[in-house]
Amino acid sequence: MSGTSDRAQYVFGNPIDQRTYRKACASQARFVKRFGDDAHATYHLEAQTLPVIGDRLGVRNLVLSESNDCALDLAQDAQSHPATLQTDHTMPNAVGKPVVVGNIRMGFGHYRISMAMASAAHAMGYTPYWFDLASFTQSTGSKVIASQNELYSLGSRLSQQIALFNKLYWEPLNSEGFRKLTYNSGDQKNAELCVPLLHDLPKDVPYIGTHVWPAQAAVHAGLTHVVNAIPDNWPMALHLAEGSIHTVQTPSAYLGYHQLRGMDKKRQLKPMPLDSLQYTGHYVDHELVCNIERDCAARKARLLSGGPIRWLISVGGAGAQQNLFAAIIERLLPYVHSEQATLLVNVGDHRDVWEALERKIPQLSEATRHFDDFGQVAALAEDALDGDLTGIHAFCDSDIFSAVYSSNLLMRCSDVLITKPSEFSFYPVPKLMIHRVGGHEAWGAIRAAEVGDGTYEVDDTEEVLAMIDSFQYDRELVCFMCDNILVAKQAGIYDGAYKVVELAAK
Repeated sequence: MSGTSDRAQYVFGNPIDQRTYRKACASQARFVKRFGDDAHATYHLEAQTLPVIGDRLGVRNLVLSESNDCALDLAQDAQSHPATLQTDHTMPNAVGKPVVVGNIRMGFGHYRISMAMASAAHAMGYTPYWFDLASFTQSTGSKVIASQNELYSLGSRLSQQIALFNKLYWEPLNSEGFRKLTYNSGDQKNAELCVPLLHDLPKDVPYIGTHVWPAQAAVHAGLTHVVNAIPDNWPMALHLAEGSIHTVQTPSAYLGYHQLRGMDKKRQLKPMPLDSLQYTGHYVDHELVCNIERDCAARKARLLSGGPIRWLISVGGAGAQQNLFAAIIERLLPYVHSEQATLLVNVGDHRDVWEALERKIPQLSEATRHFDDFGQVAALAEDALDGDLTGIHAFCDSDIFSAVYSSNLLMRCSDVLITKPSEFSFYPVPKLMIHRVGGHEAWGAIRAAEVGDGTYEVDDTEEVLAMIDSFQYDRELVCFMCDNILVAKQAGIYDGAYKVVELAAK
């Protein structure tokens, strides 16, 4: 996994045409002109504590340091923060050794996958290090990521507001535009701008990228144990980071990536080398995987005894689909008032999303608010595992880690998760899959429907509301999904995060 060649000119032996390569170089040059050239800067790192997942998952946060004394001696730092051994996946001689999780915040999805990797690493005996390339705001690479993220978030919102924009631009871009092999060339050149941030990382440290840019940057920086954890179930060249081990969550993604399927409509591409691609299963947090049997049994007992169905709505970071969420909530309110349903709404760190929903639905003023108090959320989720939970509960936290991890806690005590087919598609909780935001998400719903732990993608509002009625009237639908979750657990389908850590630590 050396970082010596220009990876923007070839992808697994498939040449990129010179016009595309020149365009990629020009893109990099524009970013340098806009944000500055720090190619020769030296950024030193140190480890600090993190809120929420620092305590729960033993995660250390990598931040800039004014001193180079530490030279990021990860092993020494890790020994003072040893992990807790909790699982059969524990690796020999793993205790306290570092695993770096390279990520960016783009919506909530990549943070959520990062938390799954950190959770698995911690459970296996390692010390996970959080390395958010978008958080180093003075660096050129971070500024590039922030600008790209702003554009993606804007596109996500517009796609839900303007049908023609979604049909003619957003869906094609997310399903076919990002799929093209040529798209990878520009990303490779732009990822080079992040290399100075990795100066202090030991070259042989186990490193997991939960977005392609951190994975590409690590390869360019010469790291030798890089795993690129691909999130989507739809093969796209966007996610390629040659020089790393690519992992996928499904067999169909494995075959599609192996063949670089559809990534160049004008030629038959050479396939990925066998040692560069691994099927692992779904990336799921240890806390969820190890409690699958208990949580499914509790769901079935609650529902078959006539208790209210607990609906968890997790609103994405872009705040898209507000009108659909409003319609869903309005449909559920009569069930809540008759104590046939309980409603949990997590808007993450976007209080403005909750305020917008309140303006649309005045009855939400009766909700119990759990804002900026993660301890309260954790206590509620713990008590609800075996106790009663009724009414409407709203969750919002200005801290991103609390905001994202709250859904992890609430999933365990919920009966049905209402979500678009994003990273949640792969989680072991019964799911009602609503319309996607971007064509690449469609295959997440297909996977959930085939495993049987979620519905197919329900892309019409009236059909979503009808599905809610069906769940309310037929409790066996949730039980059916719980049974399928148990079968999938026995097959190892939810063990992906453990296997990714194993690959990085080899």
